[in-house]
Amino acid sequence: MRSIWNGAISFGLVSIPIKLVNATESHSIAFRQIHTEDNGRIRYRKVCELEDREVTQAEIGKGYEDADGTIIPITDEDLSHLPIPTARTIDIVAFVPAERIDPLQMGSAYYLAASGAPAAKPYTLLREALKRSNKAAIAKFALRGRERLGMLRVVGEAIAMHGLLWPDEVRAPEGLAPDTDVTIRDKELDLADALMDTLGEVDLADLHDEYQEALEQVIAAKASGEAPPQAPEPAAGGKVLDLMAALENSVRAARESRGAAPSGDEAEVRPLPRRRAAPKETGGKKSTSTAKKTAAAKKPAAARKSTSRSTEPTKKTVGKSTTAKSTAVKSTTAANSTARSSAKSAAPEKKTAAKRTAARKRSA
Repeated sequence: MRSIWNGAISFGLVSIPIKLVNATESHSIAFRQIHTEDNGRIRYRKVCELEDREVTQAEIGKGYEDADGTIIPITDEDLSHLPIPTARTIDIVAFVPAERIDPLQMGSAYYLAASGAPAAKPYTLLREALKRSNKAAIAKFALRGRERLGMLRVVGEAIAMHGLLWPDEVRAPEGLAPDTDVTIRDKELDLADALMDTLGEVDLADLHDEYQEALEQVIAAKASGEAPPQAPEPAAGGKVLDLMAALENSVRAARESRGAAPSGDEAEVRPLPRRRAAPKETGGKKSTSTAKKTAAAKKPAAARKSTSRSTEPTKKTVGKSTTAKSTAVKSTTAANSTARSSAKSAAPEKKTAAKRTAARKRSA
């Protein structure tokens, strides 16, 4: 890759010779201005106003126009001897976490290539220090006639530099947000979250410029004398009157595009967990009283159920105990009657034995 600037990185007292290389490239199709009647090229000639003649590139230099119209010539040598340390040096001034850099400040991207063998070790040292610290280096450098701000970070095994705008070059977003009061319902946020989840993530490497592809098809068709392809019919649009319906339709369309569209009632969007704050005091009282009424209504039924359940075992127990008592009474009565009959049968025998004993005594 061709370098666009040669200089050095100043890292404290360490100087690292480097070459600045563009890290990006444009694939845009360039058009020429033509004369529509005969397709002739339209060219711009650089003409000196004083001599009224066309001049070559070698005769063209830089100049500053003063307020009174006077032109002050500035040469490349003047620019190379500017009284600043960043004229030919990328001067590192601080190290900060990369997330502290506002993306609005980021501009052109460059790679810093080590220039020659002596730069290998200090270049590697700075790269490894950036890796281990997880920080980015903030630097100042001069390029194309002005001092700029840059951020150095590690990309792969190389050091990259992003040109940064100065903080005062970034406009504040004042007066851009809606100045009317808008109320966003939780249901709308749920649907927006569902749409975001359905669209999911994407690998940026899978994205490509469809406009350029379509433009190449048009150019190829016209070059071969064919009719250029027609643009597809635009999607049916119109003024959005119902934000909820638009969000629900968007979620369904996103699911269908990913081949995961549910059918029938399943196509309805299920709200995500609420992120609502604690309910207001009035709402909490209403819900509490309602809960109390519901609990009170449920208690009698539960009591009846528990009473009926507890009564059934009681009846069974009483029945069992009554049966046991009757059985015991019966057995006791039977025993008494048996004892009486035994006593009655034993009485005559005793009398007979006594008579025999008395007869024996008289005979004696």
